[in-house]
Amino acid sequence: MPLTAEDRTVLRGRRRSHCGRSLLLQLPREGALQPGDRLFDQSRSWEVVVIAAPEPLLRVQADSVLELLQAAYHLGNRHVALEFHDGDLLLLADSVLEAMLRSRGLHVSACERPFVPEGGAYGGGHSHAHSHSHAHSHETP
Repeated sequence: MPLTAEDRTVLRGRRRSHCGRSLLLQLPREGALQPGDRLFDQSRSWEVVVIAAPEPLLRVQADSVLELLQAAYHLGNRHVALEFHDGDLLLLADSVLEAMLRSRGLHVSACERPFVPEGGAYGGGHSHAHSHSHAHSHETP
């Protein structure tokens, strides 16, 4: 089931699987779903796997590690969700943040790919290591 980073934080509501099956999620509020999480119906007769859906992102690079750390600091100060890689940062596309980063001399490029941001220091970590059995299927006519 392809879900954006934001969709993976909303644990209740209607979703559609990759094959078009309509699902009603009623999951415990234990933290965001993660790519690879498996959701089962109550009878365990079928399952769906959570996939990080591609979404529009900004890739931020810098001439030095210090400049990249400073960018991460300023973005974190604004509570911006970030995905960290060796040598770059990813964040959801935002024209205001893009302008701010460029004004600081950073290299910013647009890309579209799955986004799996850091959970945060106080997020309690990921608690979905087990399989879920809380999804309900609703066939569409």
